Amino acid sequence: MNKNIITNGLAALVVAAAWYWSQPVLLSVGLFALSGALTNWLAVHMLFEKVPLLYGSGVIPARFTEFKAGIYQLVMTQFFSRDNIDRFLTTRQHGQPGDEKSSPAFDFEPVIAKTDLSPAFDSLLKVVEQSSFGGMLSMFGGSAALVPLKDPFIARLKEALIDVSRSEEFNQLVLAQLDQPEQLQSIRDQIETIVQQRLAELTPELVKQIIQQMIRQHLGWLVVWGGVFGGLIGLLAAFIP
Repeated sequence: MNKNIITNGLAALVVAAAWYWSQPVLLSVGLFALSGALTNWLAVHMLFEKVPLLYGSGVIPARFTEFKAGIYQLVMTQFFSRDNIDRFLTTRQHGQPGDEKSSPAFDFEPVIAKTDLSPAFDSLLKVVEQSSFGGMLSMFGGSAALVPLKDPFIARLKEALIDVSRSEEFNQLVLAQLDQPEQLQSIRDQIETIVQQRLAELTPELVKQIIQQMIRQHLGWLVVWGGVFGGLIGLLAAFIP
């Protein structure tokens, strides 16, 4: 159940019970608890929603441009800075300290598995047709006779490419190419473009929803503790002459 409803409901019940049975101490506890819970609930609500006549409410949707700029700075300066990209490539190249076995710097298998290698088979057919075997091949039905070999050829070619991509020599060549200053800048520019495109899709409502999902559950405890400490202050106030 919602922490806000429970806390404010309990405080309101205490106020009602104290008023009905004429209990001044209990009434003070209930009123202070209700005021603490209500004001904290209102403060949480004002972060996300605009409240008429209350200046500063709805701050998150109203400042979504600044939030987007902050997200951009965080991503580009803390995660994808030039030093971090260079450090990542260096780690990939030399491995982590204490690694007992080396592994390929990059895993190209998923990319190769999804790549359509049909053009490679078509090119092979053209080479065969234009070679000295072309005339001999025409005696056996032409290039159509090789079509049943297409799937086995592509499967074996993918296996060969995966084996090559896992070799140390190939990975060193890739890392050496990526380690070039212009390549590092190109990688960062592409990441920056992706981040900017994604941030451009954000709206004030979407920013509000993202932040709500992250912190509203935890901010609910502000209401609970507002009621608790308000009740304690009310108890002390009841005994002050």
